[in-house]
Amino acid sequence: MKFKVVLIVVVFLLLGCQHVEHPMDNHLGCQESEITASGCDLAEEGKKNVDLFSGIDSLAVSSEEVVYAERNKGYLSQPLDEGVYPGIIMIHEWWGLNENIEDMARLLANEGYVVLAVDLYDGKVASNSAEAGQYAGSVRGNQAEAVATMHSAAEYLRSLESVSDSLASMGWCFGGGESLQLALSGENLAATVIYYGSLESDPEVLRVIKQPVLGIFGEDDTSIPVESVHAFNSALDSLAIENEIYIYESVGHAFANPSGIRYAASETLDAWEKTVAFLDAHLKS
Repeated sequence: MKFKVVLIVVVFLLLGCQHVEHPMDNHLGCQESEITASGCDLAEEGKKNVDLFSGIDSLAVSSEEVVYAERNKGYLSQPLDEGVYPGIIMIHEWWGLNENIEDMARLLANEGYVVLAVDLYDGKVASNSAEAGQYAGSVRGNQAEAVATMHSAAEYLRSLESVSDSLASMGWCFGGGESLQLALSGENLAATVIYYGSLESDPEVLRVIKQPVLGIFGEDDTSIPVESVHAFNSALDSLAIENEIYIYESVGHAFANPSGIRYAASETLDAWEKTVAFLDAHLKS
């Protein structure tokens, strides 16, 4: 009799667990130690990625919300001075296209780029990590549609008189992984930038990439383990794909986002300087 009772309890617990799907499953942005029933650390309002940089309000750029390919939404930022500039497809973190990403688009435009920050969430912006996990998971569940949206962004940029033939993609976290997915789709890019995004280590999959790759990662990232970064780097090297991979010591996932508890200011500034130098070298030469 005792055996039957124990067996019933065990079966009940196992069946119950099968119906509990944690919002952070399959890496959507949390460190393992931060995962709770409702997600991980929440985004703090009022903080911006550009807090490190002075003069954000005096940037010589123009910015506007745009709709392209009939229904796709984005945030376009470009230099005020007339001219022809390289284009950047910028992909938001798992929070969505929020003010932080818009400010980063303006900041990069001030460096001499036409930046289109795409919106893969169709106007939704997460207010907590549980929502962010749901939104990101929905996009990853239909990757083909996300890639099509990014392809449309590239076509839109190329249609602008202010954009040259040189395009690059860049993104953070969820957006870093999407930046890699765009590269793997065969889009004609001059450079790809990945900030601690999900990676690929199979040389046969990576073989399609022809452009240089910049990767920014944290040594203590449990979502994108440093072992996976080394495997990605080795695969790129084996294919003679030009790359710059930086692993910052003693920082974790999303260290470049000041809305999280892992924010690392000096590493963020250094990574941004490396990013601008990398883009300048491969899009402006």
